[in-house]
Amino acid sequence: MEKAKMVVVGAGPAGIATAVEAQAQGIAPVIVLEKSDKPCETIHKYYHKGKRVDAVWQGIEVKPEGICRFETCTKEEFLQLMDDYIKKYGLDIRLGQEVHKIEKTNDCFRIWAGQDTVIEAPIVVIAIGIFGKPVRPKYRIPKEVRDRVFFGTQTECIPGAKKILVVGGGDSAAETACFLCEKTQVYLSYRRPKFFRINEQNMKELDKRVKEGKIKLLMNTDIESLSKDEQGKVLVKFKDGQEMAFDAVYYCLGGATPENFLKAIGIEVNGRRPKVDEYYETNIPGIFLVGDLVFEKGSIMAAFNSAHRVVEGIKKRYQDRLERGC
Repeated sequence: MEKAKMVVVGAGPAGIATAVEAQAQGIAPVIVLEKSDKPCETIHKYYHKGKRVDAVWQGIEVKPEGICRFETCTKEEFLQLMDDYIKKYGLDIRLGQEVHKIEKTNDCFRIWAGQDTVIEAPIVVIAIGIFGKPVRPKYRIPKEVRDRVFFGTQTECIPGAKKILVVGGGDSAAETACFLCEKTQVYLSYRRPKFFRINEQNMKELDKRVKEGKIKLLMNTDIESLSKDEQGKVLVKFKDGQEMAFDAVYYCLGGATPENFLKAIGIEVNGRRPKVDEYYETNIPGIFLVGDLVFEKGSIMAAFNSAHRVVEGIKKRYQDRLERGC
């Protein structure tokens, strides 16, 4: 059984920042477990080429507190920055290692990941995001159209598509619509009469495409059901009675906290948010949360800061446990 001083679950921006802060504070060894085949997998997968990565999110500027920080840049520049942090601090990131069980044993934790990985550590930091579990509509998605229905921010347009529906009213919906409309006609459906969650820059881009006729807005529309029409397209029935056929439907409804995983560990959840204190420590002493789990999703700078604060709390509360180890 392998032993470490700290295990970080997730190698997104928050997980990488946590490992960086820990290494800088002399906490070693630190092992980062990541279920995908690359660090920052969400950004690789859901951010299209050249997409802007904002340091200021929804108009709220977050002052950097720790080591990891950045200015607004492109997807490629941000990923390079994260690779530089990984190399500079010599982070031990294990890819293809999805954590499926965390169990407390005395003052330590036993972490099971992948097929046969078992690690013991006195401290665990959970840095999983919420994009891995996108919110789905409450109505059923028929199996006949599932190959034409997508969830989360998408960077690819299905071949030959001439008419696509994007569903949602936030930044991910606006960005997806703006990206896809360069390749096909896009309709954007939102259940409210006007947008209120889209940041200023994305709203400008959306307005521009609407004026150019590349995006058609379907405001104050709510979908009742999906089905397959005679041409094999996705037939969308709205609650107001109208029906429209599309080559594909992209849902951008946001993410959801992975409650079942947290509850299985024993972490208390208040409503849909985990309960944490000022250092983002959970009700289980020695288990901390960072990133999207403690903040509204989207602010990478806030995620970086949460990593700094968590390591600060660990040093303050668990120096003896770190020195003693498992």
